[in-house]
Amino acid sequence: MTSQASHMILDRRSLLAGSGAAGMLALASHAVRAQEGRMSHTPVVETTAGKVAGAGNGPVHVFKGIPYGAPTAGSNRFMPPRKPTPWGGVRVATSYGPQCPQLPFPGLMPEEAIDLDRGPMSEDCLFLNVWTATLDANARRPVMVWLHGGGFTVGSGGSVRYDGSNLARKREVVVVTINHRLNVFGFLDLAGIGGARYADAVNVGMLDIVAALEWVRDNIARFGGDPANVTVFGESGGGGKVSTLMAMPAAKGLFHRAIAQSGTALRQIAPEASATTARSLLAKLDIAADKLEGLQTLPYERILAALAEAKPPLPFAPVVDGRVLPRHPFDPDAPSISAEVPMLLGSNLTESTFFANTPLDPIDDAALLAQVRRYTNLGEAEAARLIAVYKQSRPAADNTFIYQLISTDWWMTANVTAQAERKAQTGRAYVYHFEKLTPVRDGKLRCPHTLEIAYVFDNINLSLAVTGTGPDKQVLAEAPCGRPSPAAATPASPGCHGSRTRRSRARR
Repeated sequence: MTSQASHMILDRRSLLAGSGAAGMLALASHAVRAQEGRMSHTPVVETTAGKVAGAGNGPVHVFKGIPYGAPTAGSNRFMPPRKPTPWGGVRVATSYGPQCPQLPFPGLMPEEAIDLDRGPMSEDCLFLNVWTATLDANARRPVMVWLHGGGFTVGSGGSVRYDGSNLARKREVVVVTINHRLNVFGFLDLAGIGGARYADAVNVGMLDIVAALEWVRDNIARFGGDPANVTVFGESGGGGKVSTLMAMPAAKGLFHRAIAQSGTALRQIAPEASATTARSLLAKLDIAADKLEGLQTLPYERILAALAEAKPPLPFAPVVDGRVLPRHPFDPDAPSISAEVPMLLGSNLTESTFFANTPLDPIDDAALLAQVRRYTNLGEAEAARLIAVYKQSRPAADNTFIYQLISTDWWMTANVTAQAERKAQTGRAYVYHFEKLTPVRDGKLRCPHTLEIAYVFDNINLSLAVTGTGPDKQVLAEAPCGRPSPAAATPASPGCHGSRTRRSRARR
């Protein structure tokens, strides 16, 4: 049995018992314990690398910590992913695999932090998890592959909110979540320093995702899924990953639909900027350009320490390298390579309340003007006109709400609109807007970034810290979704996950 397999199922949920917001957390902890109690039978499935034994969550078969790639430490660090080493016998797959080494995310909304994966970190992190209500290879159920948030620097597929049991059972789909390389381990640009050997280092984090999709193609039928009907979906940084996959030749044909929730990627990093980041890190680690093998032998903790010392933080994301990512994902237009893939994009009403620097308490007119100018970098007259437009359209809104709307639209909604319109020029694009309010913090958060995830996965009882309680929430999570006709601009049902959905058409 591997060290990963020795972990208790869902043991990271114990975090809930020791956190704040005691009432919500006690309810969430009780829900998790109830779910653990339903774990029963031992389903076994044979994959291309060997047999895996999962657990039963009621009628749902759950497999956690299945390797889709080899360990990425040592000589494999910064290298493209490799196939996992086959194993004999039956591998226990009942606990999440380690997450990629990463630093804590600063300024995280407390309600978000409660649900995050607190499991171990390791460069042996290429693992995925599967939830399915059938193991019939002829079932051919749609497959949904979730790409976690956290930008390209933090996160994992093991958040409480990402449990796929309800989605698999109620929606008759097969759900997959994954871990992959992040930050310096997934996106360090060494091509100009180390030559051909390190040509793909800057995008190996995205190549990991491609490797996971290849695993899905080769194995998911044995879990009841249809490899010819795969949807990639993700939120925040996960939406950026979905958008980036749309422009990657290596990903073509591995997915057939795409959903980007509160996350887009019009452009990615240019090689010049990524090369500067790489040189800065090497200097901090005292690694010479002609001694890059030394970078592969350092303990990952030493590399993380160097990242922590960097002020401002070093940026990491996919790079337009002309190879793995030949172009910007959606600039100046949508990529033709994925023209046939329909895409759903959307955002939440007040995304910006996720961040600690967004006002939640009353502000006066002068503070509103100052906040808008700071956020948008507009002049005083332009900012005042912008505020006036929002106040005219929302006459009942106070200054705090007006700022939350402006900052959200300036940051997220505008990018969603631009990406959808560009996608609509070459294929099908749909746009939703999620407006369900949360009662937590006396309702001051309204509808923050990440709130919709619990509804998408139907995990209200596992996410009470952010959704709050109330029967309306479960009703919304289970609301049937309308299906827009591919041939017409018919809107989806307004009740679909509490959002308004429309077909996007390019401006004329």
